[in-house]
Amino acid sequence: MIKEKGFVRTILVENPSLSDNTADAQRLEQALKKDLDADHVRIPLKILKSLPSKLRSWNFKAKAVLFKDLSSWILVDLLEPVIKKAVLGTAIDIGTTRIVIALVDLETGKDIGETGFDNPQAAIGPDVLARIHYSNRENGVFELNRLVIDAVNLNLSVLCEKHGCKKEDIYLVTCAGNTAMTHLFLGIESFWIIKEPYIPCVNIPDTQPAGNLNLRINENGVVFLFPNIGSYFGGDLIAGILFSALDEKHEPCLMVDVGTNAEIVVGNNDFLIACAGAAGPALEGGMSKMGMTAKPGVIDKVWIDPDTGDLKSHTIDGKKPVGICGSGMIDLAASLFLSGRIDIRGKLSSHACGKALFKKDGIMYFVLVDKAGSDTGESICLSQADLDSLTSSKAAMYTILEVIVKNTAGLEFEDLEKFYVAGTFGSFINPVSAISIGMLPDIPVNTFEVLGNSSLGGAKELLKNPDAFERIMNIRQSITYIELNVNQEFMNMFSGAKFYPHTDRARFPSLDNKI
Repeated sequence: MIKEKGFVRTILVENPSLSDNTADAQRLEQALKKDLDADHVRIPLKILKSLPSKLRSWNFKAKAVLFKDLSSWILVDLLEPVIKKAVLGTAIDIGTTRIVIALVDLETGKDIGETGFDNPQAAIGPDVLARIHYSNRENGVFELNRLVIDAVNLNLSVLCEKHGCKKEDIYLVTCAGNTAMTHLFLGIESFWIIKEPYIPCVNIPDTQPAGNLNLRINENGVVFLFPNIGSYFGGDLIAGILFSALDEKHEPCLMVDVGTNAEIVVGNNDFLIACAGAAGPALEGGMSKMGMTAKPGVIDKVWIDPDTGDLKSHTIDGKKPVGICGSGMIDLAASLFLSGRIDIRGKLSSHACGKALFKKDGIMYFVLVDKAGSDTGESICLSQADLDSLTSSKAAMYTILEVIVKNTAGLEFEDLEKFYVAGTFGSFINPVSAISIGMLPDIPVNTFEVLGNSSLGGAKELLKNPDAFERIMNIRQSITYIELNVNQEFMNMFSGAKFYPHTDRARFPSLDNKI
């Protein structure tokens, strides 16, 4: 079914006459303003150049491709009223580690296809900090920008070819990323984001012609990047709020996105409070030698065999194990704790672990998969150092949640109607395991809902729904951001959360019959 209120609309322009000598552009503008219920529509010079002949050859009926900027609607292109090709939009999640692109039919709102690839900027620096430092070199910003734009152009071409369309069919691009990735995607200096007082160059980029960014789509196409709140709260989180509809909820809900940082938003249609803190590196392979990005052969689930008490594991695509990802590490930690193999301090027990434990260079290791069962020729182990890192991460996560929900918003965890978990990590996490180690609050499991890639989801939502533009700006305006680095309460509460599940066991009543 054709969407009547999307970014592609069929427009009827009043025919000129001797009694009405209004110029073609003004008559088109009047028709658009009436259809959009808008005060102003901007018609670029490119469209004006051939407007008279097109209107007359189409009998004053046309298909308008529209978008918005901060001040008005934009007429992106004017097409003949009946066309056989699709009019497409592209949503892009500009992740630090991985970039994902989706194609959307702008007339029907239908998802056409999706592809993902590793962010090529990783060749220069694995994390945001390294890339920003590199950007301060001569031509550094240009090199980082070229890497990501070239990769997007290449993968977009492949995606279009796969689905029988052309890049020239793409008129709108919506992008969401953290503040640094947004700056580098635009080719903007980003060095001062990491220097006190941590000020970005721009928080609300205006809609840009695709040619300004060297994106190879339709020559009239435009690009919108989701706005940032500041240095540590980017457009990807705004997109996540949009996708989860947190801003439209009547009851308080919470969304958490775990990556290198844990970014959290709590609120509803009355308020939104956000914060970010370092809670995720151990879960994404940044600090743990065993942690890996989810891919075939990576252990994503671990559990206790109810008959033997042994630990069992599952790998992605059923391949022989090559390592373990964040969700698998949480399962493993929960299984070790619930089986008594680690104590309340998160320390491996030689008595309970038995032969699965060995010592090397003064560090204890727990063998999850031996050499014979591994596809790497080496045992897959959890070291005490890995476990300590995970313990700190889980403690940071719980403390961030407690600070923002209880101390800042004045709520109890039980007041949350929904607890949304976003990102790749969130797609695999087992809430029961996360509760068992004291990483997530002990609330009913049906409160938790996996969002998947909420950054991409928000970018796609904007392509499908023009009203989302105002919601995005309202979300940004209504968020109260809490800086945890200067929050003394956080540091005071953090030490209690470093125990399993917590120094205050009463917070985790569901574990009473498990430990």
